[in-house]
Amino acid sequence: MWRVTMAVEMQIPFDTYFKVAPLLEYHRVILMQTFMDDIAGKVWPVGKRTVFCHGSRDMFESSEPNSCNAKEGNPFGPFWNAFGIDFDGSEFYGPLSYTESDRSAWRSRYPANDWPVLAFTGAPANFPVSDEDAKLHKHLVWSDVIASSAQAIINNHLPKPFIGIHLRIGSDWSNVCKHLDLNGRTHLFASRQCLGTKFEYGTLTETMCMPDVDTVTRQLTKLIHRTKAKSVFLARDSQRYDSDIAATLKKLSVSYHWLTEDDPHLDLAILGQSDHFIGNCISTFSAFATRERRAKQLPVSFWGFNPSGKDEL
Repeated sequence: MWRVTMAVEMQIPFDTYFKVAPLLEYHRVILMQTFMDDIAGKVWPVGKRTVFCHGSRDMFESSEPNSCNAKEGNPFGPFWNAFGIDFDGSEFYGPLSYTESDRSAWRSRYPANDWPVLAFTGAPANFPVSDEDAKLHKHLVWSDVIASSAQAIINNHLPKPFIGIHLRIGSDWSNVCKHLDLNGRTHLFASRQCLGTKFEYGTLTETMCMPDVDTVTRQLTKLIHRTKAKSVFLARDSQRYDSDIAATLKKLSVSYHWLTEDDPHLDLAILGQSDHFIGNCISTFSAFATRERRAKQLPVSFWGFNPSGKDEL
């Protein structure tokens, strides 16, 4: 985890945001700092540190040929530097993938006796999260600090039942929406979360990616009537719909709240506890909240999306 502060990256320990114990229910895990302090010197000594990548990463003019160049770019370099790690070599693991079907091939090619540590250039996982991995979200539990902060905001500002919404409507996002495949052949980012892996439940639309303010206020009004919501929590990347939403909610006598300081983890923790959530089908930020809620069997819907053949929770 890292946070940018005045162009200086602060490495934030994983357990600042999430609990470690629930992950142990799925697999053995250890914090990076603990590994470096207590174990790395024995099984991964300086001078024998190889980094893994699928193939050579020659992204910059300064890149070394036939190398993972693991410390080039951000957040790669700042992450490894925070733990004082330099690499002595590169290992290209292609054509292996991170899917379950390649498990035996990984073990055969990289036996633990010869490769006690596999250090990857990036996270060894699919992006966006695959359907088969989404169920593992039940093991990702907010830390007590995050959970208590979220609960305090809910108790003080969000009378229940409350609706949580995520609006991805910033100028950078409009550029993303230009890459939509409206013919239903190619997914974009997290669109599987509402459309299904094989587009079983519909196809992408421009409104699903960038809902206009009328779509937002109309859909929100319908859900408020249906759920009898008393308040709305907004997580958004732009304020340009704020006045319209505020005016709509005032007419409905529904209160609203958003964080005054940028805190995406706290946004997500609150969205995860709302009585209903409306997210952006394409956004991987929305997808995080969706995975948490589906693990808890809580209702989810998406802007501009009317599922065909699918019952939303």
